[in-house]
Amino acid sequence: MKKLFAICAVLASAASGLTMAEATRQDGVSERGADVMPFSLAATTHVFTATPTGGTQQIVAKNPKDGRQVRLVRRHLQGIAKQFSKGDFSGPAHIHGTEMPGLAELERAKPSEIKISYTAMESGGQVTFTTANPALVTALHEWFDAQLSDHGSDAMTGHDHQNMRHHHEAADQ
Repeated sequence: MKKLFAICAVLASAASGLTMAEATRQDGVSERGADVMPFSLAATTHVFTATPTGGTQQIVAKNPKDGRQVRLVRRHLQGIAKQFSKGDFSGPAHIHGTEMPGLAELERAKPSEIKISYTAMESGGQVTFTTANPALVTALHEWFDAQLSDHGSDAMTGHDHQNMRHHHEAADQ
């Protein structure tokens, strides 16, 4: 039975374009994620949007009418915003590993160097990260990229609509 499972995992990885190592890593992240995230990864989507001053991490319920998932997402994001504001990134370290790109830089930052805030959304919530330190902006972007890779089909890249608007305004002038 274990051999059949392994063969199915290899075939599924090949069909999705993932290497076996990537698929194994994503499975581990999903398992460890349950230790930190109270909501269902399969019922939610992580959206990471890099901005010129940091970025936003949104988690939204795939079914906006799933009140339980929305409540769990909001509670989780409120908690991690408070932890991150204190420089505590132990949750992501547990889920993704201590060698996660950008993580060491974020942990070394003084809490006052990154403004971190939570906002409720209709189907979930978001945490916004803002810094004037270019090295920390880079660390945040690397950290977002690592999470995008690790969460696989449960994550996606967002778009910085405000920054895009500025680009369109500049092009129109």
